[in-house]
Amino acid sequence: MTIPVHGPVEGTAKPPRSRRALVAGSVGNFIEWYEFGVYGYFATIIAANFFTPEGGSDVEALVKTYASFALAFFFRPVGAAVFGRLGDRMGRRPTLILVILLMTGATTLIGLLPTYATLGAAAPWLLTLLRIVQGLSAGGEFGGAVSIMTEFAPPGRRGLYGAWQSFTVALGLLAGAGMAALLATVLTEPELNEWGWRLPFLLTLPLGLAALWLRLKLEETPSFQRTQTQTQTQIQAQTQTQSPDAGGRPQVVTPTPAPAREVAKAIALGAGRLMGWSAAGYTFLVVMPSYLQSTLNASFQQALIATVLANLGFAASIIPAGALSDRIGRRAVMVAGAVLVAVLAFPLMHLLQDSGTSTAAKSLAVFVAGAAVGLMAGPGPAMLSEMFPTSVRYTGLGLAYSLSNAVFSGCAGLIITEAIKRTGNIDIPAHYVVVTCAVSALALLTLRGDDHRRALRD
Repeated sequence: MTIPVHGPVEGTAKPPRSRRALVAGSVGNFIEWYEFGVYGYFATIIAANFFTPEGGSDVEALVKTYASFALAFFFRPVGAAVFGRLGDRMGRRPTLILVILLMTGATTLIGLLPTYATLGAAAPWLLTLLRIVQGLSAGGEFGGAVSIMTEFAPPGRRGLYGAWQSFTVALGLLAGAGMAALLATVLTEPELNEWGWRLPFLLTLPLGLAALWLRLKLEETPSFQRTQTQTQTQIQAQTQTQSPDAGGRPQVVTPTPAPAREVAKAIALGAGRLMGWSAAGYTFLVVMPSYLQSTLNASFQQALIATVLANLGFAASIIPAGALSDRIGRRAVMVAGAVLVAVLAFPLMHLLQDSGTSTAAKSLAVFVAGAAVGLMAGPGPAMLSEMFPTSVRYTGLGLAYSLSNAVFSGCAGLIITEAIKRTGNIDIPAHYVVVTCAVSALALLTLRGDDHRRALRD
């Protein structure tokens, strides 16, 4: 569904401005997903430090860690609504500056936070509070980043420009996995558990300062500027012809917003279209290390290597998928990705569970699984941007994305871990991925085949 709003098509941004917007939008996504990846990769260590009082079990602590993980995701829609409203009214640039400040501050503080052994029961609550702040800022990041990327994109390249959002997600997850693997290699296990896990979170501070500098140099998007000009012109014209009220004062005139019911329908449909990407992405790219360790008894290093390979496959397919969607359409590429992930889910699980399968075969399997998820992630941002007019784009696409992630990404670790604990069925991740991708494929089939050729509408 695309909200039927009429208005002039977007202008063409000059290439240097487009490239600056691409970099400024991408860097925030990188930091966000680097941190979320690090939290997922160090889930077992964080559980031991913050959620394991004396006498508590490791499984119980891991479930509590993922509950904190999920809670942060459920604050993403709140952040998407709050910052989206600001971004649609005040502009993309100032809102994205505020978002990066909040994300950087909260992540750095996690690296400085005292553990349960030092602070007692307050430690997990403080960690959860910082995760909530991260969730709020992350909810405001996606809508703004995708808005500036697609609104600055040259004609016929929205899929490619939007794909950089997903590509920096992959880079962030890879950077988090790489940092975790490096620390696991150079530090002893006691050092890693005691203080080494803090280093990746503290690294966010210089990264965030670099992102802030880039965003301070960012210009406002042509679409937003044009919409603001049209709104002011409309208000002035209506004010001049408006009769005064009973007290002789001019009546206040406001522009007509996009229909709330249509916006809500588009948000729900957008979340459904992203369901498979959200569930499969977090299952294969983030939850995988803890699953391999807790269920298949893999070592920390082995689990991270498998995750790095999956993320490499994910990263390798994103940009080509986005570019391909500019040629043949978002629907064809994203449906192919959802179907492929569903088909591969059970064979992948069985390969990983089979101790007789070669390391090379397992490596190839997780690489291909990651690449299949990338087919959905590449065109996804542009697909969402095309569903909403400029006046509600930041809010609409941010809410669709954050709602999908809150339910199907943020809860992935909690659902999978708890379901395996209760049922003993180690195929739970495959069941989860197949169901969500099937529903997502049905929602994606409602896309128009020529949406990629239509200009964004004001």
